Parts: sequence; C-alpha cells; structure tokens
Amino acid sequence: MMAGRKRKVQDLAVATAAHTESGLPLRRNQTEPNCGASPAKLKSQPLLCESVQSLEPERSHYFNNNEPQRRLGQDFFNQPCISLAKAFLGKVLVRRRADGSELRGRIVETEAYLGGEDKASHSAGGKRTERNTAMFMKPGTIYVYPIYGIYLCMNVSSEGEGAAVLLRSLEPLQGQPAMRELRAARRKEGAWQLKDKELCNGPSKLCQALNIPRCFDRRDLASDTEVWLEDDQNTSPPKPQDIVSAPRVGIESHGEWAKKPWRFYLRGHPCVSVVNKEAERRSLSGKETV
Repeated sequence: MMAGRKRKVQDLAVATAAHTESGLPLRRNQTEPNCGASPAKLKSQPLLCESVQSLEPERSHYFNNNEPQRRLGQDFFNQPCISLAKAFLGKVLVRRRADGSELRGRIVETEAYLGGEDKASHSAGGKRTERNTAMFMKPGTIYVYPIYGIYLCMNVSSEGEGAAVLLRSLEPLQGQPAMRELRAARRKEGAWQLKDKELCNGPSKLCQALNIPRCFDRRDLASDTEVWLEDDQNTSPPKPQDIVSAPRVGIESHGEWAKKPWRFYLRGHPCVSVVNKEAERRSLSGKETV
C-alpha cells in the first residue's frame, strides 16, 4: 500500500512539473476550471472547459454494464428538426462533472431552426462557417455558441442540412445546490437566492447551471461521457395536447420567420421561460398548424 502511495505522489510530482514547464499556473481543484475565479471574471467570459482531468476519474453510473441502458442513441436524434424539438420534451439532460457528480434536468422547452430555408437560423441560405459547423454535422452533434460575448446556448443538430434544436429550459431534477452555486458565480453579489424553477429557465441559464462549456461544441450527444440524454423513468412522455407551439423568442427582426410556431413547451410547466397565452388558446382550439 505504501508503494502505491509513493507511485501516486511521484505521478503527481511529474504532472506538476510538466504543468509548470508549460507556463500555465497550477491551481487548486484543477478539474473545475471555474473554481477560484472571481465572480467578476466569470461574468466576463463564457464557461470554460474542464480540460484537466483527475488522475483516476470516476465513471458515471451509466457506463456500468450492470445499469439499465437509458441513454438515447443515434437513432433518436436522426429525425426531422421539428419532430426532434418535440421529442426532446420530457427527456432528461445529464451533465457529468469532473468529480463524478451528475446534474440532471428535464427538458421542458425547445426551439427548432430548420437550416438553409429558415431565415432566422445561423445556417440560413446554407451558409457554413467555422462557428456553425456543428449544425451541418451528424444528428446529435452539440452546437454551443456565445451570445452577447459572455453567455452560451446549447443546440443539438437534427436530420436536415444545417438544422438544429435549441434547448431553452430545463426542470432541475438532481444537483440543485451545485446548479445554484454555478448560477450565483455569474450573478451580482448580494442578489436574491434563486428558486429551483429559476435555475434553468432560459437557454443561457441552462448552460450556466449545468456548466456546459464552449468546448462542448461539435461533441456527439449520443456517445459523449460528460453529457448525454436519457429517457425519464419517472414520468410518462407528454401527450400532443400537453405541448404548446408558439413563435420563437428573440428573432423579431426576421419578419415572417419570427412568426413560425417552432418553439415548443410543456403546457403549464413553471420552468418554461416565456409563456404565450394566445398560442396556448390556439393549440387548445385545434387551430395551430406547424
């Protein structure tokens, strides 16, 4: 046992020396890059990658062969954009952190962006850039992009050239204390304590609360070991009448495309970011078309 401890100490010394030679400062709790940074610094930049792993990282319970296979695979993501946006509702997004802990949230709101034909999409006109490359990759590819220079949004590519679904809101299920700390690090000092329903009720809040970093861009949600999607074992899938179709948010400058009812959310759920009463009335009357 003593020999084992000596080997670990030697390994740690080697790792420390290598890190010092690289010119990078060695920080406490290296596996969580945001730890130790001031709130002001966190507010000024997007989330960072958990790039330096522990010497002996724990594996998620999902990857234990004795556990039920709840993870959603490639076949789930390989469907048309609008269909996928609806199918996401009720699914559970899981974020495994560097210390082995897991954060979970049920998806309650999404938006569909249909690719080249969709004037409000980042891939409008079929234009492919360094930023939006993930939208043109296989279904299930994560597309993370910054907004206002300091916030991030998480999308998932679907079937269709340049099509992707924006994840807008989650219902926190597991790890709320950690989510609250992650959100607090990017809020003003002395701000009120967030309620559970306020932790993930918006696309940027979602990324903050689950610590979704910029480097998750272009990863495969069907196979990644740090973030994945599961069926919810505790609730039944939403029925069509439970899903509201409403115009997307924040794209008013795109004319008729801003009116397309391609935002989908669970009716009456407290974690939905923006409730649209008119759209809810139309969907109940059966007049809504998508």
